[in-house]
Amino acid sequence: MAALLLLALLLFASTDAFAHAVTQGDKGYIQEISGVHLVPFGYLGAKHMATGYDHILFLFGVIFFLYKLKDIAVYVSLFAIGHSATMVLGVYYNIGINSYLIDAVIGFSVVYKALDNLGAFQRWFGVQPNTKLATLIFGLIHGFGLATKIQEYEISRDGLVANLLAFNVGVEIGQLLALSVILIGINFWRRTAGFVRYAYSANVVMMSAGFVLVGMQLTGYLVSP
Repeated sequence: MAALLLLALLLFASTDAFAHAVTQGDKGYIQEISGVHLVPFGYLGAKHMATGYDHILFLFGVIFFLYKLKDIAVYVSLFAIGHSATMVLGVYYNIGINSYLIDAVIGFSVVYKALDNLGAFQRWFGVQPNTKLATLIFGLIHGFGLATKIQEYEISRDGLVANLLAFNVGVEIGQLLALSVILIGINFWRRTAGFVRYAYSANVVMMSAGFVLVGMQLTGYLVSP
């Protein structure tokens, strides 16, 4: 809970996080090179996922109540398949989506997952959405968010497919690293009495952080030139 609250405060305090922009150093380097560069693109993919607070929050929500490694593997794989497909296709076919709007939808995915964890849909509508299908769909949306970020690099078409695949491998490595840290932390938390006591509150905080992300991106869309 404290970590999520700190995250929300950092989001407000960071103008880079508000703009969700590509760092100038990375952008300048990528714009200057052409051809196949697997290691740099792999590094950028891992860096983006490891520092992508919206993706990490969503994954945190997805595995929050998953106890078996088999179930975690299934859901994470569905998410990976979704974002990998739309990331590659989005960049290759130059499908442009406003970065603020797609990031707002990604923020909403965090809200959705928190509400799902809270059982809100069953209480409100008497229906439980298909959680696997929802994970895949939001994976597709997250992939378009990644594609939008990659397009900001204005990378060369020379070696594009190989570089995109390297970026995707980096994304998966970053995702596994982030997921490992989350699993270690949440498994330790589950062994304490505080997990049952604060699980509801943690998801409320996560939902609030999702609303913060949505609000920030919609504000950015309205005030951007």
